[in-house]
This record gives sequence, C-alpha cells and structure tokens, in this order.
Amino acid sequence: MSDVSLTIEAGRVHALIGENGAGKSTLGKIISGVIEPDEGTLTLGARHLVLRSPREALANGIVTIAQETAIVPGLTVAENVYLGSEVATMGFVHRREARRRFRALAGHVGFDLSPDDLAGNLATADKQKVDIMRALSRNASIVVMDEPTAALSSDETAALHKTIRSLARRGSAVVLISHFLSEVLSLSDSITTLRDGRLIRTVDAKSATEESLIEGMLGRSLTAAFPVKAPADVAAPVLLEVEHLSAPGVVDCSLVLRRGEILGISGLVGAGRSELARAIFRDAKVSAGRVRLGDAELAGHSPHRSIQRGLALIPESRKDMGLLMGRSVRENVSLSRLDLVSRLGWIAAIRERRAVSKVLEKTNVKAASMALPAMMLSGGNQQKLLFARSVMCSPSVLIADEPTRGVDVGSKRAIYDLLVEMAHDGMGIIVISSELEEVLGLAHRVLVMRHGRISAELSGEDMNQQAVLAAAFAENVAG
Repeated sequence: MSDVSLTIEAGRVHALIGENGAGKSTLGKIISGVIEPDEGTLTLGARHLVLRSPREALANGIVTIAQETAIVPGLTVAENVYLGSEVATMGFVHRREARRRFRALAGHVGFDLSPDDLAGNLATADKQKVDIMRALSRNASIVVMDEPTAALSSDETAALHKTIRSLARRGSAVVLISHFLSEVLSLSDSITTLRDGRLIRTVDAKSATEESLIEGMLGRSLTAAFPVKAPADVAAPVLLEVEHLSAPGVVDCSLVLRRGEILGISGLVGAGRSELARAIFRDAKVSAGRVRLGDAELAGHSPHRSIQRGLALIPESRKDMGLLMGRSVRENVSLSRLDLVSRLGWIAAIRERRAVSKVLEKTNVKAASMALPAMMLSGGNQQKLLFARSVMCSPSVLIADEPTRGVDVGSKRAIYDLLVEMAHDGMGIIVISSELEEVLGLAHRVLVMRHGRISAELSGEDMNQQAVLAAAFAENVAG
C-alpha cells in the first residue's frame, strides 16, 4: 500500500472496494491497529493516534469484524460476545447479566443464537454472527467490517444491513469492506476504490453504478459477469448418481449428474447443502442410501477413497476445512495426491514441482513462489489454490461448495471461467452457493434444498430467482 489518504466521517458508511490484493483489508487493519503503517498519520477527531495493537484501537473506540472468524471454540456464545468486557465483581463474572445483555443485543440485531451454545460447535455463518455481535456490543465510534455478510443468509444479511444503518444514524462511522457491489451501493454514503495498493478514487455512492465500480477496480470494463453457458447434453453418460441418501442434516436425497454438466444446489443457510456435499464425498456418516461414481458404488467413510475414485470436494471454508495456511503453495497442492509425486515413501522434489507447476498454470494461481505460505496469497488466489489441488486429483466429478466466497469480482469471473472450462472438458460439477445469481448464472439445472431435503428441481425456463426462492421457503417439501 502506498500514499493512501482518505477521510471517514462520523454518521456515514464508507465502503472500501477493490480486487483481492488491492489493499482493502490492509487499510482496514491499519485503522484497527493490527498493522502499523510505515509512514503517514492516523487522526481521530483532533487526536493523532499511534495504534500498536487491536487492544489500543479498542480503547480508542475502534472495533473490527474480521473477514475470518475469531471465536474461542471452548467458550459459550455469550462468553465470546462479551470477551474482554465481562460484567464482573471482585473477579466473579455475572453470567445471568451477560445472558440478559446478550438476548437484548441478539433481538436488536435479529440473530437467532443461544447464549449457552458452545461457539466451537456452530456453523460458519453462526460463528460470523458471534463476531458481529462482539463488535456491536462495544458501542464503538468506528466499526470496521471486513466482508461481514459473506456467510449470512438473505434474511440475516437484511437484518445486519438495518444494524449498520442504525450504527450510522447513532453517529458511528462504519468502514465497510465488501465484494458485493450491490451491498456497497445500497448501504454506503461514500465509496473508495483501491487498486494495487493505491487509491484510485473516492466517490459519492449516489453517483456510482456497478459498471463504474468494476471499471475502477479492474482498470477495464467487465462485459459479462458469467461466461456463455453451453447447453448440456441430456444424453451424456451419468458420472454421479445419489439415491435416497440420508446423513446428519440430509434426508432422503437423490440426484444425477452427467458428463459436462454443472448442477447447482441452492437453499437457505442451514438447508443441508454443505451436509449433502460432505455425505456424497463420504466425509460424514451415511445412515441410508447409496452413491455411485461411474459404474461402481462408493461405500464406507473415507474421503481419501473418494479422491482415489475420482471425486473431489472444495469445502465452504478455505481456512477451516481447506488450506494449510502456514504450509507452502506446493505442499497444499500436492497434498491430495502424494502418491503421484513420491517414490518409496519419499517425495520426489523435482517430480512434485513439475506436477504442481502444471496445475498452478492451468488454474491461473498467481504466487511469487511455490514456497510461499498459503496465508500470504490473496483471497482469490487462495480459493484458486483449492481448485489446483482438485485438478491435481484428475477428478471426474468436482463438488465446489461456495467456490467464490470472499473473492473479488475479477477473481470470481476467473473461477467461473475455470468451472465452465472443466465442464467443457467433460467433468461433472456440482456448485453449491449462497449467491442465487451465481447458481443461476452457471448451472444447467438447479436443485433447491429445505430442511435437509431436495424441495425442487428446476431447469430451462423454470430456472429463475422467483422459482428458487419459492422452493426454498415452501412449507410443503417434496421427497
């Protein structure tokens, strides 16, 4: 980041946008005390601040909701929300008062969470709600929100938007870092665009459009959000067949996936989409039903066996379930198929580098070195790193759960192009996404889930937003 200057006003929502690696999160971390700037000044009101830690920022009324969840798994939800600001007398915490305060705050925000649930057992979306509530409980003068709605449902997102507007009306300044341009336009008063660590421009949100924002972020126009969708061959061979599958969070689900087809799975958060993916992949205990890959059945409880048979899964959270963030790019890619790059139990370094280099090029992962830790890559490149690992497996079927979560519009298009190219080459692909436009823009058919069941299958002219939402909210579920 170089020579960035901006003014954030009280009582307004100021958005920061840009591609992954543009400097948005870095600027947010400087404001919140995580990173000390090399030069320049940070002024709050009439005071010059030198923030050396998030604790010092918090003491000055600056709180942050980070892109990745920061909960303590062994504490309850309420204990996480009031961590560091507990109500206590002579060292004794008043748990009843903490629960009362928690329920009042949860009701105000619109989140349905139990104060006594163990935070480590929550789903990804609920963990993010805990982070949001912790920040909101501080009554801060500046709230930095880094992708706060990435893991929330549409109803939960709408509730948080009301909270953000309420914060601004009460006089707080909200710094919103988001890849959802529609969210930025609907919430923000001012929008700052960053590119390659430099400030491009700051504009009034009322004068901006998605097209103008994209052009500023990329330095060029983006003619279409999604690649051209080639028709699926309805007579193509069946690659994956799921029959009456039941598992934790999954009830009697059946589906068929053909060669070259992209099958979308939609539904509300908690509908069972990720649970179905894990059950198919054999990463969850299946209580009934069967999965056939090609002409053979997948049995038992072994993701490793699934990978060997040609089934790959990109999980919904690259941090919690996907990448080894402290290990190198090379190790993260070769991890899934060490048998291909080893000899007599030892990894053949030259063979590994050649194999990894080939899949990195195919998936367009941008890394200065294969020895670079995964945590040093941008969010978009981390996500593409998961695709590279999957390509390393040479799968016939790929399940991509939230394939573009937390990546910018340019990286999204690159991932969309990659998925379409994979399907064109004959792979069968299942795309699970909370973004309805993403499912409709990529898929040839869409399955809608509700309460662990498949409530509808849509294709052709019936595959539209209204039909998907109607099936997602329907009271009568087929199956």
